Formats: sequence, C-alpha cells, structure tokens
Amino acid sequence: MRFPVHIPGAALLRRARARLKAGGVIAYPTESCYGIGCDPLNARALRRVIAMKGRPNHKGLIVIAASIEQLRPLVEPLSRDDEARLMAHWPGPVTFLLPASRRVLPLLRGRHRTLAVRIPDHAEARSLAAVLGPLVSTSANPAGQVSLKSARACRLTFGERLLTLPGRVGGRRAPSTIIDFASGRVLR
Repeated sequence: MRFPVHIPGAALLRRARARLKAGGVIAYPTESCYGIGCDPLNARALRRVIAMKGRPNHKGLIVIAASIEQLRPLVEPLSRDDEARLMAHWPGPVTFLLPASRRVLPLLRGRHRTLAVRIPDHAEARSLAAVLGPLVSTSANPAGQVSLKSARACRLTFGERLLTLPGRVGGRRAPSTIIDFASGRVLR
C-alpha cells in the first residue's frame, strides 16, 4: 500500500539543515522504521549517533542518498557497468557495500574498507536526501532494542537530542538487505 509522500515544510527543512551543519542529528522515516541520521562527513555528528545508539565503533553505518551522483564522493570510482548494476536495484531496499573513498571517516565505515550505501525505496527519505544531501541511516533505537516506528516514539526515546521529522514509515518489516557488491554475498 502506497501512502502520500509527506515532505516537511520549508521552516522544518531549514532547521534540519542547520542541525546537520552544526553536527547535530535528525530522525526521519525510512522503508521499515525511523532512522537516525547525520552528515556522513562530520566526525562530531558520527560520534553523537554512535553514542545515542550505544553502538560499537567498529560496525560502520549506512549512508542513503537520492542519487548515485550524491554517492560518488563517498565511494571509489565506479564503471558505467557497475553503476548500471546498482541502479537495477535502486531505488530499493538493498544496501550495497562499495569500496569507500579516502575521504570517508573511519567512524563511518567502521573496521571495513567498504561503505554501506543505498538509494532508498522510500520517497520521503529519498526526498530528504535530495534536499539535505546524503544522510547516515541507522535504525532509531538504542542498540539491541526494537526499532522505533513513529516520530512520537523517537521523541519519547531520544527527546531533544535529535530533531524528529514527521512522516510515515514504509511497509517493510525487515531492514534493508546488505550485499557485498564485489562478491555478491548477502550479509543480511
């Protein structure tokens, strides 16, 4: 079932942009739950996300984008054939591990040489990335707890530590599939 796309108003988008630029954190709806996001190139913001979740530093985080163009600065150059292979799955609930560019911070990629990236099959999340730029996308929940499914649940759990954007979570029950692009191995 498709729902109408809800894009936050201009004032709320300005607040979100300012929060991200200042190294802050936002929450927003994705395909299966609310996600916690930040600027993927801001070390202070990445530390905040990891601390809020109580997540180990070595795991790495996912980045969502509105287009492959937004991902290019974060990954090693891709051939046209590789881009075509990716776009056969995107937008969609498939996260690929691609070789990370040198500018990607270790906090973002964890102990890996790859970066987990996705163009989501959730119009609101994709629209936010189009307006705000690529976003970290990790489930909105403390590590080991159930993923949050509403803006209200995010506000109750995290309070003012993050700016929670309104919207509707997609219909997926499971998080995105994660595939190592080089080997084709499904990791989740």
